[in-house]
Order: sequence, then structure tokens, then C-alpha cells
Amino acid sequence: MNEGPAAADPKRVIIADPLLPDGIQLLRDTDGLVVEDHTDSNRETLAQALKVASALIVRSRTKVDASLVEQAGSLIQETGLLEVIGRAGAGVDNIDMDAATRAGIAVFNAPAANTRSTAELTFGLLLAAVRRLAEADASVRRGEWKRGQIRGIQLSGKTLGVIGLGRIGSAVAARARAFGMRIVAHDPFVDAQRAHDMGLDLVGIDKLLRKSDVVTLHVPLRDDNRGLIGREQIAGMPPGSILVNAARGGLVDESALAEALKSGHLAAAGIDVFEKEPLPADSPLREAPHIVFSPHLGASTLEAQREVSLQIAATIRKALVEKDLRQALNAPFETGSESGDGSVLELARSLGRLLGALDDAPPNRIEVRYAGPLKEVIRPLAAGAAVGFLERRIQHPLNLVNALSIAGERGLEIARVRASALSDYTNYVELCAVHGSKRKVVVGGTLLGRRQEPRIVRVGSFRVDTEPHGTCLLIRNRDVPGVIGAVGTVLGEANANIAEYHLARRRDGGQSLGVVRVDGEVPARVLQELCDLDMVEEVRQVAFD
Repeated sequence: MNEGPAAADPKRVIIADPLLPDGIQLLRDTDGLVVEDHTDSNRETLAQALKVASALIVRSRTKVDASLVEQAGSLIQETGLLEVIGRAGAGVDNIDMDAATRAGIAVFNAPAANTRSTAELTFGLLLAAVRRLAEADASVRRGEWKRGQIRGIQLSGKTLGVIGLGRIGSAVAARARAFGMRIVAHDPFVDAQRAHDMGLDLVGIDKLLRKSDVVTLHVPLRDDNRGLIGREQIAGMPPGSILVNAARGGLVDESALAEALKSGHLAAAGIDVFEKEPLPADSPLREAPHIVFSPHLGASTLEAQREVSLQIAATIRKALVEKDLRQALNAPFETGSESGDGSVLELARSLGRLLGALDDAPPNRIEVRYAGPLKEVIRPLAAGAAVGFLERRIQHPLNLVNALSIAGERGLEIARVRASALSDYTNYVELCAVHGSKRKVVVGGTLLGRRQEPRIVRVGSFRVDTEPHGTCLLIRNRDVPGVIGAVGTVLGEANANIAEYHLARRRDGGQSLGVVRVDGEVPARVLQELCDLDMVEEVRQVAFD
């Protein structure tokens, strides 16, 4: 009895930190996925579980450092099991992005899920700070009634300086406008038109600090912005101004902040995040006056936690089931890019495979050229071409996440060129392998038809037309009668079925290129028989699938 092909093993998703059940159920309801709860596992048990897992989901508790990636990597290097890491939240500073990228592991987050909750907490901290609510509450509880002594600051008419105009910074700006505040902002990634649409002024960070009555931070923590607000920056803020940080600890020099509050240079501060969490007992902030604390509560609402859970689960499901990496933080896609729909990346990867089959000597440079209407496409194309070119040359997992870095480690430069026109086609990709300053090998392809299907249209100086599917033989021969018959005889005797035979000729004669698509791989002995034909000069086999 024929039972059919065996079902593929399910992909395991490891939950390392507590996650609301909404997202977990979404994953469990997906065919081909199995969810394992390791929220109570120690680090050693977690590392062992990752050796047979496809995905890891964490919050802020689990530190996914290089050591954990390497421990899981004992099998990654052989089987490529761990494909994705999901951070159920916005920040990914607890994940070693470099280590994950080298291993070809895509890293995702849930950037929009906690936007409203964090923006609201930011304003909660600001209101508590300017109206001295914590002090007022404590006073009333002590039986006091200090109406005349606890005097606050009105927000209407004041200037808010927003550092970072991402989702949360933009949401804070919108709320500040409702309070009647003027808004200035600093964000090098935002253009003047968007700032105008938001009704705010873009300024340099020094000017922002000088002009603002309140400064709020909404940027990720990186090595290059640690201590972004230090003694010098605080000194540049107006006397009596206020600082709010609900973004990331480490952005603010906590000793400098404590000194500014004690001296009265800053009137107040609202702080939700700290360089070390929980806040150490000896932190200078504990003794600072007029400061409102919260223990990293930005996303701590039921609504935000539910949305975080659902968002990261949906993203992980798409990555594992549909191979959709467009939202990965370490994949070469731009926000809103049209390049992740598959067709153009499939074309780039196929051209990379074709170039790899034609070029025995490793080039020192591959130029990836694109001419067409798609925006923000050239870097993903370069990564796709690198995958296709390198995948038969290296052993460990290779994908869009790590292909460019692996190429660089091997001394292969992947250059990107966008051109207004390269050929007769409106959507054209071309790869050129460069060896020093001399020999070059060029292949090209395009997307054709209403469905925009990939086609190979150039091999060297020959114009061809074939689909990059299955197995393809490239036969360079003298342009004489009888070639097709001789090739067909050899393949027929070897039971190699020909699906397509395309013949390209140079205009000046002398040489032709046969592009022969066959069913299945052709054995080496048959390739040698083809090479032994008098009229044949070279045979190359390309496996596109």
C-alpha cells in the first residue's frame, strides 16, 4: 500500500519568557508548528532545547548573547535549525544582533504593539513630575495639607523636545499637541516634509536641549548613543526644565541627572528605565529630589501585552511558514519595501546560482545592477544574489540575513549599482563577476508578463530566454549544423528528458549557446559525453531549484 510521502517534522517554537496566551494559541493553531514552554527552564536546559528548535521567543528577561547562540549553534552549523528569534516588545538590546546575523538567524520584534501604552506612560510620568503628584500623595497620607507648598508647572504653552520620532516619539508629540505644547524634535532619519506634516520643527540636538522646557527620549540604546544625555547636555538645558526617559536605561548619565536635580538646575524628572534593572540600592537617583520612578512599565498594560503577544506570534508564523523575512531587523529590507514579494529576489538568487555555475575561479567582486521601478530594492537584490552565488560553496546555513556578511568575510565584495537603463527591459537585474581588472562574467534576467515571472535573458554576450527552474545545461558550441541532433542523441540515450532547448547565436557567427532545460540532474559521465562531441566547446550544468 502506498502511504505517500512522509510528513515533514514540525518546527519547534521555544517560549523562553512569559507571553500572554493569545499569541501562543495562534502558533499552536498553525499546522507544522509545535510550541514548547521553557519559561521555567534554566539557561542550560534552554540551550539544549534550542538545538532542535526553529524559533525562540523572548521578552526582556532572557539574554540572547553570543554564548547562547553558540551553544545552540552546535547543531545550527550542521542543520540550520534555529531560523528566527522573536522579541516580544520593541527593544532588542538583550539580543546579540551580530551573533544572530553571523548564524543566519533572523531577529524580529513587535515595534508597534506597545506604542500607545508607552506614550501614555510617558505623559503619566511627565504629569506626575510637573505636578509633584508623588510628593503630594505622600503628604496627604501623612495627614498633611500642603496646598500652598506643593506648586507645579503648567504644560500648556511650554516647549516639548522629542528626541526620536519613531512610533512612540510621534505618539507622544501628538499627545503634547493636545496639551497645547509647542514641539521641537531631533531625528536624523526624518525629513523636513514629514516634520511639517506632524506640525513640529526639526532641530539639532543641542538646539533642542536649549529650547525645550521638557525633554523626552524615544530612541533605542546603541553603543554610539550610550550616555546620550550627560553632564554637558544637562548643563545645556534651561534651568527649571524637566527630563523624561521611558525609552532605554543607559541613554542618561544617572549620576549627572541626580546632581542636576539636587542642585535645582532641573526642576523634575520622570524615569521608567535604568542602566541597571532593578535599580541598585546605591543608585544616586534614589536620593535625588523631585523624581518620579516607575519600574520599566512602558508596555505593562493588558492591551499592550495582548497586542505584543499576537504581533510577535504572527510575525514568527509568517517567517517559519511563508519564509517572509521582510520585518526582520537584520535582513536587508527597508520599511515598506516592495522587494520582499518574492519574484525579484527569486530572480537575483537564480542569477547568483547561474553566475556561480559559470565561474570556477572565485571573483573578488560581484556587481549587482538593477534598472526598474521598484524602490529600496538594490540591497535585498545584492543579498539574494550573494545567497545564490555562495550556497554551493559553503557548508553552514546561508540566507538573506547573513549572505552579505559572509561574502565580506570571504573577501568577496558585493557592489550595488542602480541604473536608469541597462537593457530593453523595464525591470532588469544584471550580475557581473569581476576578476581583478580583467576577466568579467555577466548574466542578466528580468520579470516578464502580468505575473512578473523571472526569466534569464543574458548569459555572457548571448541573448537567451529561459525560466530559472529545474536543471539547465549551458552548451557553448561552434555554430555548425547537427549540434541539436547530436546533443539530443546523447541525452536521449541517457534517458534525460529535454523540457526546452533554446539556441542563441552571436550576430557575427562562429559560436552558439544552447540553453537546455532537462528533467532532473544529468550525471557527470553524460556531461563528459556532451563535452566530447566535436562541435561542443564547453558544458555547464545549473541547478536552479
